Amino acid sequence: MGRAKKPLHVVWFKRDLRVADHAPLAEAARSGLVLPLYIVEPDLWRQPDVSHRHFGFLSDCLRDLSDELSKLGQPLVIRIGNAVDVLRAIHATHGGISALWSHEETGNGWTFARDKAVGEWARESGIPWHERRQHGVERRMNTRDGWAKRWDSLMAAPQAEPPRTLTALPDLACDALPSAAALGLAPDGLSAGQPGGRSHALNLLFSFLEGRGRTYRRAMSNPLEGAEACSRLSPHLAFGTLSMREAAQATWMRQRELRAERDRDVAALRESLVSFSGRLHWHCHFIQKLESEPAIEFREFHPTLRGLRADDPDPALLKAWADGETGYPFLDACMRSLRATGWLNFRMRAMVMSFASYNLWLPWRATGLHLARMFTDYEPGIHWSQVQMQSGTTGINTIRIYNVVKQGYDQDPEGIFVRRWVPELATVPDSFLHEPWRWDEARRVLGQSYPAPIVDLKASTQAAKDRIYGARQGQRFHAAADAVQERHGSRKSGIPMTGQKKRRKKSPPTQLDFDL
Repeated sequence: MGRAKKPLHVVWFKRDLRVADHAPLAEAARSGLVLPLYIVEPDLWRQPDVSHRHFGFLSDCLRDLSDELSKLGQPLVIRIGNAVDVLRAIHATHGGISALWSHEETGNGWTFARDKAVGEWARESGIPWHERRQHGVERRMNTRDGWAKRWDSLMAAPQAEPPRTLTALPDLACDALPSAAALGLAPDGLSAGQPGGRSHALNLLFSFLEGRGRTYRRAMSNPLEGAEACSRLSPHLAFGTLSMREAAQATWMRQRELRAERDRDVAALRESLVSFSGRLHWHCHFIQKLESEPAIEFREFHPTLRGLRADDPDPALLKAWADGETGYPFLDACMRSLRATGWLNFRMRAMVMSFASYNLWLPWRATGLHLARMFTDYEPGIHWSQVQMQSGTTGINTIRIYNVVKQGYDQDPEGIFVRRWVPELATVPDSFLHEPWRWDEARRVLGQSYPAPIVDLKASTQAAKDRIYGARQGQRFHAAADAVQERHGSRKSGIPMTGQKKRRKKSPPTQLDFDL
């Protein structure tokens, strides 16, 4: 390939796999020739928080993105290797890179280190790297004051217009997308996962706004109904097939359309979209915590709570919890459903983490890694903030220990969910399904086809309360909690939403409630 006559601008796609509302692509296209690049990094796929299901979703997204770019004139270029090595090779063999463009990323510790290495190489090579904001997260933020207002302003700003055409770069080498097996990713039990790609994201968004979300507010806590009533956009926001601004603006527009209608179903949809709008905001609020303090992926928010649990988990307890073999039917159904589908509704995410952290007293890092691998919508900033909140290690959030038996009765009163995912209990009568040990003939099942409870629920709950509340005493604890609140806590100035009345939030959510 001969040297390009125009400056070559590399647009590095990461977790922003779309053409629409993509500022780096739009700006690069106005500046010269565009090389749209995705780098498959084998070392990334060796990290303990990624999985086979993540790569499957990514592969769908990349195929959609390449199709979109092909329609503009230049398909996506895929290269396999270390990011610095790949960029260095392009710089050396294609007439030099004039500029590198990408969105800012708040990823895991590995991607943070990778980005620092790329930045150092770009500076040494004299290549400007233009990073643009992906959503409401701010870099080098000094204070949380005014953050919500700035989020609202950014979401209300015009979307970046995609380029009309891209100049084809002939004879440009492109690697084939590797298989998951080639990257060392073993199948992980996913059998009914969500497909990736922008076309699916748009279908989900508009079906939710047009009516599928009517029962969202009521049904989001139910593991059966929530699968349909929730937007299911979370993996698409995590992989960037849909921008946060697109989702927010479409929601606000739909709210304006519904404002004048008085039908009962429309009223329910209006109320659901109010809740949904809030969750779009909280999405960025929690990612901001990791951006401001990357160490929370690995250590407790609150310094006096470090060492509260042992670093190494009990392997038998961890495996029983992860496999859905704890002897608590509703909890086990949730863990098995998550393994098969890659999704779990918000209240159940909180519950499974609560049980692991309190009743089993397992370290949050170990259980959090398992959930990260299981959640197709794994977003590091949200995930690690929420895992710590439900484990009681932030020092500023209410301690909430879920009773897994009560949740079964509340969320699955007819036992439909449990019977779907725990078929070993087929012979147990409905009245004993959530507590099979109370059945007179429990010996026919417990310890045979299904385990007896691995821990006493009441005793383990009391022990956890004694430990966690005992650690939250004293001036040193409270002084450190004040510092955590100042750095990471939400402000009580309300959340302004374009196109709707301002609504005051009494307190921030305290659970894993971001199943969009």
